[in-house]
Amino acid sequence: MTEILSPITGSVWKIIAQVGTQVNEGDTVVILESMKMEIKVKSPHDGKVAEIKVKEGDSILEDDIIAIVE
Repeated sequence: MTEILSPITGSVWKIIAQVGTQVNEGDTVVILESMKMEIKVKSPHDGKVAEIKVKEGDSILEDDIIAIVE
């Protein structure tokens, strides 16, 4: 099980992967927005999305847990 952490402080713009979705290493899980820039947060390895810890529109801090991939 791997926690995907936010690389920046910003807001959740769009959730791409849903719980139960199979993802491959490098697939975008969530897109964050900070200072009008979009930052794609990608899966670090192949696996299944076990949990999404954020909702679209949430404000998050750097190193907050975004999702869990197992």
